[in-house]
Amino acid sequence: MARTSQPRAAKPASKAAAEPPAPNRERPAEPERFKASKDQLLEFYRQMLLIRRFEERAGQLYGLGLIGGFCHLYIGQEAVAVGVQSALTGGLDSVITGYRDHGHMLAYGIDPKVIMAELTGRAAGISKGKGGSMHMFSVEHGFYGGHGIVGAQVSLGTGLAFKHRYARDGGVCVAYFGDGAANQGQVYESFNMAELWKLPIVYVIENNGYAMGTAIGRSSAEDQLYRRGESFRIPGIQADGMDVLAARGAMEAALAWVRQGKGPVILELKTYRYRGHSMSDPAKYRTRDEVQEMREKRDPIEHAKQELLAMGVSEDALKKLEKDIRTQVAEAADFAEQSPEPDEAELYTNVLVESY
Repeated sequence: MARTSQPRAAKPASKAAAEPPAPNRERPAEPERFKASKDQLLEFYRQMLLIRRFEERAGQLYGLGLIGGFCHLYIGQEAVAVGVQSALTGGLDSVITGYRDHGHMLAYGIDPKVIMAELTGRAAGISKGKGGSMHMFSVEHGFYGGHGIVGAQVSLGTGLAFKHRYARDGGVCVAYFGDGAANQGQVYESFNMAELWKLPIVYVIENNGYAMGTAIGRSSAEDQLYRRGESFRIPGIQADGMDVLAARGAMEAALAWVRQGKGPVILELKTYRYRGHSMSDPAKYRTRDEVQEMREKRDPIEHAKQELLAMGVSEDALKKLEKDIRTQVAEAADFAEQSPEPDEAELYTNVLVESY
């Protein structure tokens, strides 16, 4: 008969070992909608309108064959980039995003001419025509891309945040990603490291509800994405990404937390894109009525316009601003079309770093 061994009695654990460490219950302050002056709101409105008209023109140029490859338009999501980036400290903080990046660069105040030239692959483009729509880059402006791999920018942004902490320069990194990228594994590896090292980073989730084309309820077991950091003890904030003042207020709450050295924050901004995922997407996964309802009831630019009118800004002033922006966008398109393509020798520049 085989002998059976009896399990040894477990040693009584000490009280300290038996009790798990207390989780971090402290959270950022509840965000408040930003109280903008008339001039501030007018500037936010101008920036959002510039993004909208620029993207509309980019769509036209793509249709004409002047923009090659992929092209992801930001139409509908303007309040996110403008609200978030208006709270940053110029020259100190860094920004990184995915392939829907034109709007972020415009919100950063980068010249529309060099952005449009980059879209059309011209030598005058901000990345000398080699980045195109998805891979724009400007160290001078603290803008680190523009990345085509879904979720890749989250890990890179965590590295930028490490740089800020290592250099003790007081900067904060803002890493944008979407609801689709929120399901990528590298995102959670980044969360873990960022919280362990208390890195100065705000993870901004631009939740437009559909990722590439699948509704978030069908692809995410937890569709309240601001909660995604709870297992890492990263606090989250959720706000209306169709309201530029709500986005600005939420970003201020996130930055206050991070700048106190308390580590990362997840900021989920609920937004909506009017166009397909890219120019090649017919967006048949949603109805025209849904899109039209969002345009009529939730449009961030129209809402800002109504608030400006209530503040006493005249219709004539807003019409003049609209005209000026259309002129600016037309000049950017003309500049891009008239600029030469890169010289063949440009293929070999900015490829390797020479060390001595």
